[in-house]
Amino acid sequence: MSVPNHFELKGRDGAARTGVVTTPHGVVRTPAFMPVGTAGAMKGVHWREIREAGADIVLGNTYHLMLRPGAERIAALGGLQAFTTWNGPMLTDSGGFQVMSLAQLRKVTEHAVTFRSHIDGASVELSPERSIEVQRLLGSDIAMQLDECVRLPADRGEIERAMQLSLRWAERSKRAFETAPPGYMLFGIVQGGDVVALREASARRLVEIGFHGYAIGGLAVGEPQEVMLAMLEATAPHLPADRPRYLMGVGTPDDLLKAVARGIDMFDCVMPTRNGRHGLAFTRRGPVNLRNARHADDPRPLDEDSTWPAARTYARAYLHHLIRSNETLGAMLLSEINIAYYQHLMAGTREAIAQGRFADFSAAVQAGWAGGDIAPR
Repeated sequence: MSVPNHFELKGRDGAARTGVVTTPHGVVRTPAFMPVGTAGAMKGVHWREIREAGADIVLGNTYHLMLRPGAERIAALGGLQAFTTWNGPMLTDSGGFQVMSLAQLRKVTEHAVTFRSHIDGASVELSPERSIEVQRLLGSDIAMQLDECVRLPADRGEIERAMQLSLRWAERSKRAFETAPPGYMLFGIVQGGDVVALREASARRLVEIGFHGYAIGGLAVGEPQEVMLAMLEATAPHLPADRPRYLMGVGTPDDLLKAVARGIDMFDCVMPTRNGRHGLAFTRRGPVNLRNARHADDPRPLDEDSTWPAARTYARAYLHHLIRSNETLGAMLLSEINIAYYQHLMAGTREAIAQGRFADFSAAVQAGWAGGDIAPR
């Protein structure tokens, strides 16, 4: 059965691409960074600020939402958009990564993964079919197949076993998704660890199965950046040019620029809000650690030329005081500043690709980071 295409490629500059993904809840401009609302909320950031920062799409997590408050409850309340008041596109991941990283006493079989909830210890089964059912109940515009992610480094035999299981689960996920209403999308996930041959084999088989888009998973899980980039270079050429490509769980601004240069269209990561809560701000001049004592008497804003009000309004000394005093406001301000920076970076990336100057744009952005407290990576 042919799979409808909801992605329009608008321009290229080398391997870098810009385009739009059309969903039932709106259009997503690519390259796109998705802020992560794991349990239906961004930690410390209001939905209004996510919109004003320029995000087209956000991410929710199947594992967390199915455990609390429950997919059936969210469906009865109108789905994730109505439940959260975010009326734009949403992507939900399958829950597989969280099962592997958070769940207790998990057991993986051909049929499903069974685990004990990290909340109350209850036994839960997550199969490809149940993952898709939960994501349909949530009402996400883009759902992900259930896969098994292996942390790196790992034995090749273990990587291949998980990759082959993920391919079989991809087929089952697609069959379970076939009754979804028109316009909703399912992405397959390329696995294969740090083994080029396995990545290539996984990508080819997923294309044979046929999906609306393709994600590259199992990276940024312990391997160096150069390994991640090598896996992107090995994988992207085997994915259809007319479908969106999503690099899961990545990453730093430097990661994003280097991945865009290798043909990636979509990203997600908790880094903007997690780092914000711990006192690290991302700026045009590089990362700034507001915990450092050097900022205690600094009246300058983080970035006087920023498009985001909080970045050009509050003194570094005040932000330093809030973070060192564990005031919630400090975490909130730095989180929104970071999300706005990521969205500004993606907007600049889209414009640069459309104008055929992405390499110069990327070089200028990276050169600007030299003024921060620490190296970008």
